[in-house]
Amino acid sequence: MTQDASFNPFAMARSQFDKIADLLALDQGTRDFLRSPQREYHFTIPVRMDDGQVQVFQGFRVQHNDARGPAKGGIRFHPQETIDTVRALAMWMTWKCAVADIPLGGGKGGVICDPHNLSAREQEAICRGWIRQLARNIGPVADVPAPDVMTNPQHMLWMLDEYEVLSGGHYPGAITGKPVGMGGSLGRTEATGYGVIYCLREALVELGIDPAATTASVQGFGNVAQYAIDLYHQLGGKVVCVSSWDQAEQTTFAFARPEGVDLAELRGMTDRFGGIDKGKTEAAGYTVLPGDKWIDQEVDILIPAALENQITSENVGRISAKVKIIAEGANGPTTPGADKVIAERGIFVIPDFLANAGGVTCSYFEQVQCNMNYFWEKDDVLSRLDNKMTAAYHSISRLAAKRKLYMRDAAYVVAIDRVAAGCRDRGWV
Repeated sequence: MTQDASFNPFAMARSQFDKIADLLALDQGTRDFLRSPQREYHFTIPVRMDDGQVQVFQGFRVQHNDARGPAKGGIRFHPQETIDTVRALAMWMTWKCAVADIPLGGGKGGVICDPHNLSAREQEAICRGWIRQLARNIGPVADVPAPDVMTNPQHMLWMLDEYEVLSGGHYPGAITGKPVGMGGSLGRTEATGYGVIYCLREALVELGIDPAATTASVQGFGNVAQYAIDLYHQLGGKVVCVSSWDQAEQTTFAFARPEGVDLAELRGMTDRFGGIDKGKTEAAGYTVLPGDKWIDQEVDILIPAALENQITSENVGRISAKVKIIAEGANGPTTPGADKVIAERGIFVIPDFLANAGGVTCSYFEQVQCNMNYFWEKDDVLSRLDNKMTAAYHSISRLAAKRKLYMRDAAYVVAIDRVAAGCRDRGWV
């Protein structure tokens, strides 16, 4: 998915925070403290490429707040990565951990690179170089990285190995999202997408809507989108459109089929980054549309599960009058300007840092399992995840009903209040 160069996600994250700070009447010191990261690291990673030349990559790590526990957050490999994106995502991770009520803070990392154009050896060198720059500043009791956009369990294992080489011991809880059998948790692959649908399931019950009578359009076809579609189909719902990045044409396409998409079929047409083969879908009876057409579909549910800044004041008017729910699988997909319109239209929103908290919750479970050196069965992991996500959803939903708040505002009130209390209790503010 492409990014708007003029969009600043950190400015958006701060704007969202400021609104709730006013609602909570936070004192100025607490506001100033929570508006900015506690720490951030900028560094370069020199890598000798396969052609023998040295290329220097820019890396980042931001630790927004660790009052409630070690910082936690993914590492993104993306050619359009910026420090403001990483700052925003670290801030959102702080609220996400708080809203899920897990004892972790918010962090995020990134490298400006495009894995599509890098060999496995070059990617490994970037991973190990990233750790070498940060080994003294991360770890199981300080900051626990995890996979994110275009990183995967193999990347995490290379990083963990480098960390353990430098630390001189085994520290499996230092990084999550590792391969199963090497300290990874069963259920982690499904966790984020399933978490979105656990929340959606509860929202449908509250709204008195039968899942089997609903249709959805999904933006993205990466891990989150695929497992959200999987569980939504299990509930009886029908996805009629998905969008996907096309690496060859460097743009996005949407793939629509009124009778519903076949998840297994689409997975068979997909590369390792979630890019769907356009030619194969046309042969299978899908209509290929411009990528932004996912938002125009006549469906009951929209699930943005790609990147931030996708529902904006420019395109929010294109959302069909039929849409009842937006379940945000991506981080920051909806801008504040679009939010106002969505709230006025009465569309029920399951905000990103609640809806997609399944990933960090399962990462927390992985950390717990690593620290006690005992691993749970998959059903146990997913059952615990369902319980956590359901409890988090209802705590927000009850507050929204009680105080007549928009769901996003209610989620922020709960999260920011918990973090501010942690900072006050420690005597920081």
